[in-house]
Amino acid sequence: MMNTKWRDEQHPSFINFIASFLSANSFRLNFVPIAPDCIFNCGGLSVAFIFVTNWDCQNCEPIFSRVKKLKGQFANLYVVVSLPIKEQNDSFVHSYFKYGMELGKPTFVPVQDLEMGFEKIVKIAHSRGTCKRQDALSKLKAERKQSVQGMGNFLRVVTSIPGIDNHDANALNQAIGSIEAIAKASKGYILENTDLSADNAETVTKFFRDPKFYLGPKIN
Repeated sequence: MMNTKWRDEQHPSFINFIASFLSANSFRLNFVPIAPDCIFNCGGLSVAFIFVTNWDCQNCEPIFSRVKKLKGQFANLYVVVSLPIKEQNDSFVHSYFKYGMELGKPTFVPVQDLEMGFEKIVKIAHSRGTCKRQDALSKLKAERKQSVQGMGNFLRVVTSIPGIDNHDANALNQAIGSIEAIAKASKGYILENTDLSADNAETVTKFFRDPKFYLGPKIN
């Protein structure tokens, strides 16, 4: 998404470059009245950008005021600044500290020309989205591993009950749930909701309620 006001301030040839570059990188360009200059949605993550294409050495306070305002609204905010000449670069460095900016809060990205600046924007958005997807995949793998380990522990406990095999344990898990829930289930409830035999259903209820049963089996 691109700020319509920002678009209108740019040369048409630069907007054409942006449209072509985004299309070549499989992004869609929409013009909307947003607060930042552009927002990318990559991998479920929104990354906002302020793109300063014309650094005014004599009037840079509005830029930093805007940065301070938007950094409180967007968790992932970057400021790309085009500084093609030394005078502008020196002015930027001086102003950065004059207006109390904190390193990395947000991150400023100085560039030498407009095209390089927009390419940087797309690379940053893409890399942040990739990291977000990798984090999500890592968490999913960890959850799956934890789930598998949890099921392994469940099977070890339930199959330690005399006469209960893996099939019975899985039936109890699917129909009743946790070990705590199985411990509270009545014989009748087990018979109604699983294919366990009457003898095995009775054994399960006694295992959790009769010391002769639950103190007897040993879990490996």
